[in-house]
Amino acid sequence: MVKNPFGKMKELADAFKKAQEVQQGAQELQAELEQLEIEGIAGDGLVKVIMSGNQEPRRVEIAPDALNHGAEALSAMVTTAMQDAYSKSTEMMRSRMEELTSGLNLPGF
Repeated sequence: MVKNPFGKMKELADAFKKAQEVQQGAQELQAELEQLEIEGIAGDGLVKVIMSGNQEPRRVEIAPDALNHGAEALSAMVTTAMQDAYSKSTEMMRSRMEELTSGLNLPGF
């Protein structure tokens, strides 16, 4: 019985096709992330940090009542809100990349 020499070629062609789909999906995801806003919150909403889905800082919102807590506490709230926004954006990106690369057996994903 003669083996089909083109069997591996089809697997390779399918892998290239999937890689092209992932590349296209990654470009679309990048554009989506640019438009997305992720909010980090601290101090029961006294401080909010908003960043894009690709972790570009957009703005900081500080409620007037936050000023009553003093500079040190306000600084800590801003830091906590930044960490919250960063954590949310990192988790969202990881989840979206897993969706994008599902079906590929890529090491490290």
